Formats: sequence, C-alpha cells, structure tokens
Amino acid sequence: MSNNPPEKLKKVLKPVHLWAIAVGLVISGEYFGWNNGWTVAGTIGMLVATLAVTLMYVTFVFSYTELTTSMPHAGGAFAYAYRAMGPIASMIAGYATLIDFLFATPAIGFSLGSYFHFLYPAIPVVSSAIIFNILFILINAIGIKESAAFSVFITLLAVSELLLFMGVIGPGFKISNYLSHPMPFGWAGVFAALPFAVWFYLAIEGVAQVAEEVKDPKRNIPRGYIFGIVTLVLLALGVMILTGGVTDWRKLSNLDYPLPAAISVVLGNGNSLTKVFTGIGLFGLIASFHGIILASSRQVFAMARSGYLPGFLSEVNHRFKTPHWALLAAGVVSGITLLLGLVFNHITDKVIVISVMGAVLMYIMSMLSLFMLRKKEPGLERPFKSPFYPWFPAIALVLCCVCLFAIIYFNLMLSLYFFGGLIITILIFLGMGKHKQKIPDDMMMIIGETMFEAE
Repeated sequence: MSNNPPEKLKKVLKPVHLWAIAVGLVISGEYFGWNNGWTVAGTIGMLVATLAVTLMYVTFVFSYTELTTSMPHAGGAFAYAYRAMGPIASMIAGYATLIDFLFATPAIGFSLGSYFHFLYPAIPVVSSAIIFNILFILINAIGIKESAAFSVFITLLAVSELLLFMGVIGPGFKISNYLSHPMPFGWAGVFAALPFAVWFYLAIEGVAQVAEEVKDPKRNIPRGYIFGIVTLVLLALGVMILTGGVTDWRKLSNLDYPLPAAISVVLGNGNSLTKVFTGIGLFGLIASFHGIILASSRQVFAMARSGYLPGFLSEVNHRFKTPHWALLAAGVVSGITLLLGLVFNHITDKVIVISVMGAVLMYIMSMLSLFMLRKKEPGLERPFKSPFYPWFPAIALVLCCVCLFAIIYFNLMLSLYFFGGLIITILIFLGMGKHKQKIPDDMMMIIGETMFEAE
C-alpha cells in the first residue's frame, strides 16, 4: 500500500447545490415508475403506500442527517456501518448502496429512452439510453463544481416542469376517475405497492456520497436534506393524485412515460404542447440520471479507497479532481443492464425493485448504525441530532423492515438474486480475509479532516 496521502476531492458544494443534488437524484421518481404501483394496488392503495413511505423517508432523512454531518464521508452508509458495527456490516451496507445506485441508473435510462422514443419514434429506446449513459459519465468527469452547477440548472427546470404539469392537468382532474377501482387487490396490494412508493424518494440519501465535497458540512448538509425532502413530498403527492384523476388510471399504469400520456389525454394527442411538454420532461429524467451517476461513482470510489474494491477505482484525476475510473466502472454496469433491455422486454419495473431492495437494506443498516453509535460513542460530535430520538429512527427502521419484507414476499425470484449476490459477496470478502483488515487510516483521517476543516 502506498504511503502517499490520498488525493482529495474538491470542497465546493453549498446548500443550493445540495438541494439540487438531493432533488435531482430523486425527481425522476415523479416522472415514471411509481405508476407501476397502481397496477398492484389501485389509486387509493398506492396513496396509502405512499403516505407510509413518506413517513418512512421523513423520519429516515432527519435521522440519516445525524450520521452524514457526524461523518461526512463519501462512503455514506458503508462508512457509518464500519464505525458502528465492523467490517462485515460495512460490506453489507456497501453492497446494498451499490445495488441501490447502480440499478437506479439504468432504470432511469430506460425511461429516458422511452421519453425520447415518444418524441422521435425512429430512435430505439435502448440506443438513446446508452448514448445518454456515455454523455453523463463525461459530464461528471469534468469536475464536481461544473457537475453541481449543471445539477442546479437542470433541477430547477425539472421542478418548474412538474409545477407546469400539475397546472395543466389540474382542471381535467375528476374525483370519479381517481376513486374508480381504488383498491382492487385490498390491503395485499398496498404492501405490493411499497417498492414503487419508495421510488418516489429513492436516492435522496445520495447526498451523503458528496459529503467530502461540501463546504461547512455541519451547517450545509442539514439544509440540503431538509429543503430537498420538503420539495419532494409536495411534488410526489401532487403528481400522483392529479395524474390518477385525468382518465382511467389503468391506461397509464404500465407506461414508462405516464406524464406525457396524461397530458395528451387533457390536451389531445394532436396538441403541439404535448410534445413540447415531453421534451421539457426529459429534464427531470436527466437530472436524476446525472445525479445518480455522480453518487454511484462516489460509492465505488469510497469502497475502493477503503480496500473493499480494486484500488485503481479510487484514483482521482489530477486535472479535474474526479474519480474517473469509478465513474467508468459505474457506467459499465449501467450500460450492461441497459443492453439487457434488448433481450428482455419491459424490465424497468424489475430493475426498480432490485434498486429499491438495495436502498431499503441500506436504510436498515444506517438506522442500526445510528443506534449503535449513540450507545458506543456518546461523545461523538453530532452537529445535527435526530429530532425526537429514539422515535424518529425507530419509526424509520420499523417501516424499512416492513418494506423489505413486502418486497421479498411479492418478488421472491428477484430477492433470491439480490440476496444470493450478497451471500457470494460476503463469502468472497471472508475468503480474502478482508474482515481481518482494518480500513486504511486514510479513510478515518479523511472523516476527521472533513468534520473539522474550516470553510
């Protein structure tokens, strides 16, 4: 192992950047994916699932912020679990986080390609998705400051477009449409819809992956998270309820582009505004695609720097100060998954479920880490403390466990793939003796420096 100090990431991010990254990471969830929940639960069933998941995320974000501000490290849950519970727990959290981000990227890519195909039918869905994948790897490679500025711009456009969408379809909302077949599968449908409700908020935790690049993390990280979750709750409920009332919701439940379809119902297929809206709608998907590539690369970077992945993936480009090999590795995984779309038809919902499974397991590991660190390290500096402790993290933990159980129960085969991969990863980890190795001191050094460094 080299004795040279590791290259550091640039500390340039401010609250507006964190808000944009938080909202940008997630906002594609308002554009597609959630409507698959209608298929298994109906409108009211999906609403109940979404309200439960909203409570889960509000309590989770306020609790997770305690961890992020105490240990602003690019590894996120991976680093928290190591400090709280040791290397095996850290490996589980790292695996879950990688699955979360690496599979969220192609899920958004499929929808991005579908929106583009809606505009230009001659362009295949998968081809355009792969082109976007390559393009945004390059954008992320040129520097975090430039990448964050792009996030602010594209996220503002995406939020504005959703507000415009709600304004356009609002007059066409009919409560009779929304209450038609409200819970066709009863309470079982509510549980089946949970992963698609999670999709509304999935990846907000990605703000932790840029924690080492934040100016004054003690003050700015809580602001970014809190403003972000408030924005997303209002958008999620508004989009879901209004869209469900413009027509027979069953016509929209299996589409990768439900919002343009809803607009075409209200304005008519021939209305030029329908295609204009679809074109603008690409901004929301682009915002998340861009943000999740950023977050997934930082997770790969952090795990490689800590010795859990090949070391070259932790190299930082001397000119742009970005982890170029980690970006490339994340892009390759996304590209391979996108290519599977050429073999299997309509796999977006399956990719979403796998991504959500990773996210929920990571949330569980994070809440366990919070409880363990409160007990083990009561003196740890906590610039932001979870409100209503222990109730907020306990509520988040219980609801996350319910979500994970529901996902496993309704998606048994996908769950076998997910947990089979986890078991193989742990066996390799143990076989290589990684559990006996202390994470390099540079990891803990960077945590400490980031915590106490002045702006």
